[in-house]
Amino acid sequence: MGHFRPIIMKMTLLCSTTLALACAGGPVRADSPDYRARARGLVAQMTLEEKAALTSGRDFWSTKPIERLGIPSIFMTDGPHGLRKAAGAAFTDSVPATCFPTAPALAATWNVDLLRAAGEALGDECQANDVQILLGPGVNMKRSPLGGRNFEYFSEDPVLAGRMAAAWIAGVQSRGVGTSLKHFAANNQEFERMISDSVVDERTLREIYLPAFEYAVRTAQPWTVMCSYNRLNGVPASQNAFLLDEVLRRQWGFAGAVISDWGAVSDRVAGLRAGLDLEMPSSLGRTDAEIVAAVRAGALPEARLDEIATEWLAVILCADAGRRPQTPPSLDEHHALARRIAAEGIVLLKNERGLLPLDFSRVKRVAVIGAFARTPRYQGAGSSQVRPTRLDCVLDELKAVVGAGVEVSEAAGYRPDGSTDDALVADAVRQAAEAEVAIVFAGLPDSYESEGYDRTGIDLPAGHNRLIAAVAAAQPRVAVVLMNGAAVAMPWADRVPAIVEAWLGGQAGGGAVADVLGGRVNPSGKLAETFPRRLEDTPAYPEFPGTDGLARYGEGLFVGYRYYDTKKIAPLFPFGHGLSYTTFAYTDLRADATTVEDSTGVRVQVRVRNTGPRAGQEVVQLYVHERAPRVVRPEQELRHFAKVALAPGEEQTVTFALTRRDFAYWDVRIHDWAVQSGTFDLRVGGSSRDLPLALAVDVRAAHPVYPPLTRDSLVKDFVEQPRAKAVYDEIMARALGSFGLAGELTGTADEIAAKRKGRAMFEVFIREMPVRKIVGLSRGAISEAALTELLARANDRS
Repeated sequence: MGHFRPIIMKMTLLCSTTLALACAGGPVRADSPDYRARARGLVAQMTLEEKAALTSGRDFWSTKPIERLGIPSIFMTDGPHGLRKAAGAAFTDSVPATCFPTAPALAATWNVDLLRAAGEALGDECQANDVQILLGPGVNMKRSPLGGRNFEYFSEDPVLAGRMAAAWIAGVQSRGVGTSLKHFAANNQEFERMISDSVVDERTLREIYLPAFEYAVRTAQPWTVMCSYNRLNGVPASQNAFLLDEVLRRQWGFAGAVISDWGAVSDRVAGLRAGLDLEMPSSLGRTDAEIVAAVRAGALPEARLDEIATEWLAVILCADAGRRPQTPPSLDEHHALARRIAAEGIVLLKNERGLLPLDFSRVKRVAVIGAFARTPRYQGAGSSQVRPTRLDCVLDELKAVVGAGVEVSEAAGYRPDGSTDDALVADAVRQAAEAEVAIVFAGLPDSYESEGYDRTGIDLPAGHNRLIAAVAAAQPRVAVVLMNGAAVAMPWADRVPAIVEAWLGGQAGGGAVADVLGGRVNPSGKLAETFPRRLEDTPAYPEFPGTDGLARYGEGLFVGYRYYDTKKIAPLFPFGHGLSYTTFAYTDLRADATTVEDSTGVRVQVRVRNTGPRAGQEVVQLYVHERAPRVVRPEQELRHFAKVALAPGEEQTVTFALTRRDFAYWDVRIHDWAVQSGTFDLRVGGSSRDLPLALAVDVRAAHPVYPPLTRDSLVKDFVEQPRAKAVYDEIMARALGSFGLAGELTGTADEIAAKRKGRAMFEVFIREMPVRKIVGLSRGAISEAALTELLARANDRS
């Protein structure tokens, strides 16, 4: 029982508050029953077999009821960007639901209020369809643009992804419906996803791949967290006690339940020991029997099973109490919301000579080219595929925007698989040449990106590239509109004046594109991922995806813009980039102090002014750069952002409150966050490569934590710790003295110069060696006993 004692103590402390947190924003009120206490009482009445059965599914989507105790079954379903509740046996046979834009489009809004609104709408549709837990959102980092499931993930940056996820979770759970934050953790490729071992060093894991999960858990408390298929450093995520108990529950205070990804469980008994609360889908009783056998054989304490059953049953009771199956969904309102979100997520990548928005008082002939204009690519494939309640056609929506006085012609340009031929291209070129403006719709067909496999490159289909190049040669006034779930290469980018990234915009994406092209909406989206020029420029190249069950994260911290900025590589379009039909100016960056303690933090303000002719929104981004870090750090890292709406000529002051964490790095010596005293540059602007203002702040570590000094510590490590500096001086003096290099140097000028050079070289030699080696090299000046005494003094914290 010793191994479980900390867990039991933790559960005792949380018993009165866990479900209040787990159902934050849901049906729990001050006068609500204590679900944890009810669950504990019910578990006490269960047989061993019932407890084991409770912690696995009844079928593919629902949990097992225990009718004799009045324990209900609850229903879970896929849906990061829309409800996908199965209506029949076929995987794609689901109930109609609003198909919202996919995660890259959501993240490109940089608008947490919109993400919460989307969550609220999703929660309402779950209630109307008697769904208790919606399986999302996904917050895994976009390690490579080749990730087949990138369309389900927000960003390459954990700060942005974490804030988007927290807002989405808060929205869903405010409607009394639970969420499942996924896929925990380091799940970044689809190739061999069920056997792949993500080999990630401690610091990279803590700084890149865990913070988005951490922020969402700490601030939004999802009812459940879904563990991933992969192994992490050799241990399956479904039975990884470091992830599921140490980090998630003990360190972050997660108060809900951990469920498996569908089919992710390798060893049910080991998973239960590690903190896995629910196996999905049903194993038809096979693994239930394994649990019962393990308890009876003494291999699994029944007390641990009781803890897991109580934890999961409390979520079931909470979810059941929040059921409102008669809730009527406001599908028209949800469609309008989906259109607004899609429009705000559209990123204007390029707009030379003000080609966009189209001025239909002057433009009378528009050529719309590309099959996506009539049959748009609007969502991803796999478990997140939604049956939309309706679907906007870009061509029809654009015709509605331009009005009757504008002639709109149409050319398919390519086939559904992305291929083309001379006739299709010739027709498109003819129509483009006869028009005043050509709009080419291109992107990635369904087959190019999906759950289950990764992309093989970042190129568009050859037919799309050929079409764009041909049209651009025939019509100088051409805009390219892209529909894709992740970054793509654009070999024609220098030959077209306007490029619009529309992502997979959901069922209302067609109307959103028309709104932006026609000027009804001023684009305000910003890239949540870097667009590289070539696949070879990407950080994980050529190691992505990992093969033979091994995924080495050799690029470490340098993911996305952290890599491009540090290596001084110019991307095609940088992280945070996005243009507007107006312009913005940044002025007056200031802090409430320029010398601060890390524990106090600092407030920073900047003024942003709309200097153009239209109302618009700007995403103000703040990055932090440490000038002289102790360890290698990225050139800069996003720490805060805010989206502001400004009328022409309007100015607004944006305030950011930086805390200790904003300056910290993960110190592997102490296995915790640490701040090194020093100077940090705070950089503010409109993208990672457009930061016109910078301010230096001196940060002092108020309560630095130092690792213990041991026989294996390097001599130079003693210099970093103020209380060990005197010991360092003594070690160096004794070592130098043993070779006659201590004290005042005598002799001729040449002899003194030679001795100085020798002393300097010897000091460098000594500083870089483990202190234990001094015993042998100091010629008796430092004995083993003396070293023990010196270490005791260096580690004395009294």
